[in-house]
Amino acid sequence: MSIRHSTTLLLAAAAIAFGTSTTALEPAQGPIVLTVTGAISHTNADDAAALDLALLEAMGSVVVETSTIWTDGVQTFEGVELASLLATLGAEGTVLRAIAHNDYAVDIPVSDAVAGGPVVAYMRNGAPMSMRDKGPLWIIYPFDSSPEYQSELIYSRSIWQLDRIEVQP
Repeated sequence: MSIRHSTTLLLAAAAIAFGTSTTALEPAQGPIVLTVTGAISHTNADDAAALDLALLEAMGSVVVETSTIWTDGVQTFEGVELASLLATLGAEGTVLRAIAHNDYAVDIPVSDAVAGGPVVAYMRNGAPMSMRDKGPLWIIYPFDSSPEYQSELIYSRSIWQLDRIEVQP
């Protein structure tokens, strides 16, 4: 398992993603791939952060190489660390309710959002993920990096077809 951080730093991402106001994100220019609501202080649409792929990419990307219980062999995922996403949005909660396009939902403790931890992946093996292929977004833990990430509880938090996140107090 290896994690390679891109040269984009979180501070640079914040400068790109945020407008002139300290509480407003730039508006999305492309199709919305993720909506984040709840206990966040940086929004761009009706008390929500409506994020397109460009806004997610601007938060900095990481590459995680890991096997999963749903795929064959080691896979390469690229996305934004959950910790970076929450920091960029000014999240102040304890639980993330992650909801898929089909309304399947899981609760993820905010304490899981650490550097080197879960990633909101938007690419797998160098290509965008289709809805049919667990996309367009999939929360991936670096399963091969630690036995702590190889449990039924952690596997249950790895939600695919992610559509929205509610940051709960």
